[in-house]
Amino acid sequence: MRRSMAAAAGSVLLAAGPAIAADYDARPYTVASPVAPFSWAGIYLGGNVGYQWASVTNNPAHPSGGFFGAQVGYNWQVSPLVLGVETDLQLSGANDTFAAWKFSNPWFGTLRGRVGYALNNILFYGTGGFAYGDLRAELGGFAQTQTLGGWTAGAGMEIGFTQNWSAKIEYLYTNLGGSNFTLTNANGLQSNVLRFGVNYRF
Repeated sequence: MRRSMAAAAGSVLLAAGPAIAADYDARPYTVASPVAPFSWAGIYLGGNVGYQWASVTNNPAHPSGGFFGAQVGYNWQVSPLVLGVETDLQLSGANDTFAAWKFSNPWFGTLRGRVGYALNNILFYGTGGFAYGDLRAELGGFAQTQTLGGWTAGAGMEIGFTQNWSAKIEYLYTNLGGSNFTLTNANGLQSNVLRFGVNYRF
């Protein structure tokens, strides 16, 4: 009886085989698409927040405080090499009082070049260029503001979460100089800047 059952099962499989094969051949054959490489090229726009630690030339004051701002830039990419230019502008709450003098840095900005190396959606870069901003000195009821110019250099890392959105962390050193204030012989501002930002790539 076992032989007859096995023979019957074999007959069913032989009969169903062509139908199963035909059904299998009729199904579409698909191959998983490879993950597209992340592109850093193009124009982007974003915002940033951070903190600055500064010192005033020829004065013991150390204006420090938080800031927020915006940046816009453009990247060119050749394989893993990423070249770019970026400009930014920040409003800052950095200030400090020493003796009778109060110093503050109400705003600052930069115009920089960027050179980076991309590991697909992770970008490591160095940056440097022109920096500028206001240094305000107050003594009693008198105040004087100078717009200073100088240079900046730093480095950062940016991570792309989608092809359009990315986030970055960046450190900059800025050195601004000018002529002596009438109220004091202070004439410059040096800052260490740490900031976090997000960018939207068009």
